[in-house]
Amino acid sequence: MTKTAVVTAGTGGIGLETALGLAAAGLAVTVVGRSTERGTRAVERINATGPAHPARFLAADLASLEQVRALADHLAAEHTAPGKQLAVLVNNVGAMFARRQQLDGVEASFVVNHLSPYLLTELLLPTLTAGAPSRIVNVTSGAVGVAKRVFDAVEPPGGYYGFHWYGRAKLAHLTHTLDLAARLDGTGVSVFAADPGGAATEMTDGTLTDPGIVSPALRLLWPLVRRRFERSTSGPASVAARPSIVAATDETLNGRTGIVIGPDARPTTPFRAATDPRLAAAVRRLSETHAPVARS
Repeated sequence: MTKTAVVTAGTGGIGLETALGLAAAGLAVTVVGRSTERGTRAVERINATGPAHPARFLAADLASLEQVRALADHLAAEHTAPGKQLAVLVNNVGAMFARRQQLDGVEASFVVNHLSPYLLTELLLPTLTAGAPSRIVNVTSGAVGVAKRVFDAVEPPGGYYGFHWYGRAKLAHLTHTLDLAARLDGTGVSVFAADPGGAATEMTDGTLTDPGIVSPALRLLWPLVRRRFERSTSGPASVAARPSIVAATDETLNGRTGIVIGPDARPTTPFRAATDPRLAAAVRRLSETHAPVARS
């Protein structure tokens, strides 16, 4: 039986370090990303470590929900064959936008950080359930603490501030993660959130130096805020990947679900707002509206 782990945004940074860890644990790793060049380099780096199974790359732009659907179809078709188990799905994809952008008419941060991994997971649930025991690992962020907790619409009222909108999309996805864990309890599919803490990655390089990403009140304290950002994103990606690797592979988590693995790679208390059933219901309605599992 070949057990496969899929890591989205796995061609660099935390995603690549996660893929390296999963390969070292004996999983056949598939990394997903936009760039074939980066994907080729990532696979070469993983395979240079002598894994039990060779890694491979699949190209997909996860900012496009149509490409998410195509990726899910491809993975599902591959893992219907006997002996090919989709054992782990790591939704590592994430992005922060300094200025408001839209993707197919929907605010970009909400698409990339929530709707994209939400849809990929929902579409792969039959495959993950058929291959159970299996695990879903969703990468979260401490930025959930600055999020507006209203999900009547994709965008809350008020001005656009990239860091806060990123946190809000991550809060939506953390809420979905815990809700999904309860929904799948007893199916053999375990669902975890992994908080990497922070690392120096392409996403954090540059974006966190722009005071426009925070609310006006925080801009008044920008020197302090910027120093805090710099400290929180100064660590290596290899350390930030540990929570995802633990969530995906640690045998002490067998049979458990709905757990957040903190930056120290240990279980931690979930952010309280993410456990609110009213918030979960609002996120579910919004997700089903903008990323329906069934094609219209």
